[in-house]
Amino acid sequence: MSNDQSKTIISSDNLHKRFAEGKLDVEVLKGVSLALHEGEKIAIVGSSGSGKSTLLHILGGLDLPSSGTVEVMGKNIAELSDKQRGDLRNHSLGFIYQFHHLLPEFTALENVAMPLLIRGLSVKEASQQAKEILAKVGLSERLKHKPGQLSGGERQRAAIARALVTNPNAVLADEPTGNLDHKTALQIFDLMQTLNQEMKTAFIIVTHDMQLAEKMDKIYHLVDGHLSNA
Repeated sequence: MSNDQSKTIISSDNLHKRFAEGKLDVEVLKGVSLALHEGEKIAIVGSSGSGKSTLLHILGGLDLPSSGTVEVMGKNIAELSDKQRGDLRNHSLGFIYQFHHLLPEFTALENVAMPLLIRGLSVKEASQQAKEILAKVGLSERLKHKPGQLSGGERQRAAIARALVTNPNAVLADEPTGNLDHKTALQIFDLMQTLNQEMKTAFIIVTHDMQLAEKMDKIYHLVDGHLSNA
């Protein structure tokens, strides 16, 4: 593999996604091609229901396309078993959602350490790495707090820490600031910018917030199943 190719984290070619149920048959994605390179930040914008989340799930290997290919770190995800796909996600990708999806019964530290425990690290190692990334997102004083004891912005910071604790090649974020007030949203975005620069993590962010999108390296518009960066 040449050096140029090794810097492509995620690529898709001619993706189609169709949902068929009974008489309902909807083609959500119609030939979407995209490449994400090391350290790059991409925004995908589009109206509600345009298929942005569907595209993100397929790029992250959480769902499979009806046709077309997705490669993550040079591996065609359709050719992998469920376990291999899970391992690839755990080692190469991080995910952030609009709603933080932290487990309510666990502390911030335990939530953030979990992807490393799943990977097989010891509790001691996982906790140490979780503490380091929580410090980076400004939550050193909140390690023992459960999600219910954190503000909305703090919960989203913890979710970002969990996505980044495995030092992934790319983070896929679905409306990561959509549930926050404007000021907190800007703080969260600035944090993602800093981590992108420090850790060289690539980002794909699905958002309807154009102010957020305009801070990215590229903006793609998803309209009627087609993706363009016009």
